[in-house]
Amino acid sequence: MPADEQDAIIAALTPVIDGIAATLGSFCEVVIHDFRRPERSVVALAGSVTGRGVGGAMSEIGMNILAAGDQAHDELNYITRTQDGKMVKSSTMVLRDSSGTVFGALCINLDVTAVNQVHALVGELAGVGPATRALPVTTFGDDIGAVLDAIVDARQLRQSKPWAQLGRAERLELFRDLDRRGVFAVRGAVQQVATRLGISRASAYNYLAAARTHDDGADTGPGGDT
Repeated sequence: MPADEQDAIIAALTPVIDGIAATLGSFCEVVIHDFRRPERSVVALAGSVTGRGVGGAMSEIGMNILAAGDQAHDELNYITRTQDGKMVKSSTMVLRDSSGTVFGALCINLDVTAVNQVHALVGELAGVGPATRALPVTTFGDDIGAVLDAIVDARQLRQSKPWAQLGRAERLELFRDLDRRGVFAVRGAVQQVATRLGISRASAYNYLAAARTHDDGADTGPGGDT
């Protein structure tokens, strides 16, 4: 049975993450995600970098992998910044069963804030100015709702105007983008996105359906933008 095999893989990896975290030190966190429970995907964790615990939520990177399904691939050595300012270097490796089905991920997060500060200091001493590079801010937390809100807010900020001022094409593209990023795979996400945008649940479902069918026809169905 696929579920039994997937459970066995997670069980086999769980004691391994303690060894990885112990080897890499106190600035390391290793996480096992089970995508079969996206609202509480963290099923095992060693170390502490992102402040999550078992039963915590996946980040936006995890949602992207979830959205990609069996076409997902490993994301290695990417750097993000947490909301509290930590610089984190991460690698996310997908977990597959023998049929090739992606069902989870093994993630290694390293807090490289201090290393980056030392690098900047050495650069200044050597007369080399620090390289300025804007890093994407990632929300980590035990509450999937906070992660969803952060994703929606970031997408709206890119539009540079509130929902009420968006044209229909822009609204559909917002829903299409959220859908591509795996947001709506989370239970209750449609209602939460609707609340964040200030529209009705019915309108959110209508926009999502239209975005998935690339239908730019009638504005909304029953309920309107309320």
